[in-house]
Amino acid sequence: MDLGERIAGLREELIDLRRDFHKHPELGFQEHRTAEKVEDYLRGLGLPVKRLAGTGVVALLEGSAGKPVLLLRADMDGLPVREENEVPYRSVNEGVMHACGHDAHTAMLLVAAKVLAEQREQIPGTIKLVFQPNEETTAEPPGAEAMIAAGVLGDPKVDAAMALHIWTPLASGQIGTDAGPVTATLDVFKIVVRGKGGHTGFPEQAVDPIIAASAIVQAVQTIQTREISLMKPTIIMFGKIEGGTKSNIVPDRVTLEGSMRYLYEGGEHSEENPEGRLRRIVEAVGAAHRVECELEIHRENRAVVNHPGMAALAKRTAEEVLGKMGGEGDSVVSYSCTAGEDFSDFAAQVPSVLYFLGTGNDEKHSRYPHHNPRFNIDEDVLTVGVEMHVRGALNFFAAKGGDARAE
Repeated sequence: MDLGERIAGLREELIDLRRDFHKHPELGFQEHRTAEKVEDYLRGLGLPVKRLAGTGVVALLEGSAGKPVLLLRADMDGLPVREENEVPYRSVNEGVMHACGHDAHTAMLLVAAKVLAEQREQIPGTIKLVFQPNEETTAEPPGAEAMIAAGVLGDPKVDAAMALHIWTPLASGQIGTDAGPVTATLDVFKIVVRGKGGHTGFPEQAVDPIIAASAIVQAVQTIQTREISLMKPTIIMFGKIEGGTKSNIVPDRVTLEGSMRYLYEGGEHSEENPEGRLRRIVEAVGAAHRVECELEIHRENRAVVNHPGMAALAKRTAEEVLGKMGGEGDSVVSYSCTAGEDFSDFAAQVPSVLYFLGTGNDEKHSRYPHHNPRFNIDEDVLTVGVEMHVRGALNFFAAKGGDARAE
């Protein structure tokens, strides 16, 4: 069987699946319809299926040998975004949208499962197909963490993992990855600044939390511009400021919320990492302005750190797939970004690789940023993703797993 021709023959089915998922998005741990459709499809392939972590779905594709075991992962959840695209498959769930490509991820892995199931006699090992809920962490705990806690890496024990992410910053059909960190550690924080309320006509009788909060926002910018080398990418952003009830009232508190992203390892709670630096500045500015500050920091995702051998395998596979399609020499690129991805939890446990599949195409209006209400994809890249899953898995087993992981 020619894999390229077989996958091309499934293009219409692939697009139909993706559009169906896009039309019916569901938030984290609410992916009930999506999970049922995934289960039905996998059972139709004759694969044993089970649920994990509520709406997570796992299927085993057993080849001619039990080991090694390769995990292929797709995420299924949407975002709390109101879609603005005028397309026939626009979201019917008001205020919920597939604005990050998880509809495509699910569709591509399902069709890859079909093709791999047809090749099972040529697979000297086992493939664990994982359809994960709540990657966007709209609820706690994050989906990868929940599935790992539920035992997804055992029975049978997983030896390695692979995943892809649709990516509008890359041109359609381009594939990017690298060894080492490819997504950022993501911490979210909340600062409550407590002052003393009063009348704006007598500010000296109050302790103004607004001016203190403003000073915190300004001072924190020095962390990423004056304290940390530009060779260590760091982003600290405030996304929410809330306080006050009326223009002539000094409020007694202001709340700030934001996020920190960085592409390097830092000691937990160390003065030298962004968390420690943020805490020092908040405490010092608070003392200078006579306010009390409460700082909460929550680790949402750690960095995805690609294993060198698995990253090399993904790059070789990409060159094989894109070369076969007539892609140019720069179709496979080294790439990392400051997005967060909870595939990091899998990568922290087993040798893994996450790679990015470009879908940016100006003519097809697929250059909008992820999480934007106009986000959409170039559906021509869907077959590329399927072929990457299929050939990536086959190449892993051809290298007998251990060789691929040891490079």
